[in-house]
Amino acid sequence: MHPDKVKRDRLRQLTDLPNIGKAGAKDLRLLGIDSPQQLVGMCPYAMYARLCEITAVRHDPCVIDVFMSITQFMNGGDAKPWWAYTALRKLQVAERR
Repeated sequence: MHPDKVKRDRLRQLTDLPNIGKAGAKDLRLLGIDSPQQLVGMCPYAMYARLCEITAVRHDPCVIDVFMSITQFMNGGDAKPWWAYTALRKLQVAERR
């Protein structure tokens, strides 16, 4: 869902999350996540690594940005577009090297 349309009090299904449509919801279900509340406390990098492992595909790193957007949101942050997290991801990845 577009971040501007997200209502925190109406989080019933995965597609109610910012930046999550049908494809993103499918990826989350592959990770065993069936409800937005399950994202509280999750690590977006671990989610990405697990998704790549399950699918045997190296997904675009922008998937990490999407995962950052939804985990931050479920931990109380604002609903932001996924690309708002790209610079942070790049910085964090560079720091880990």
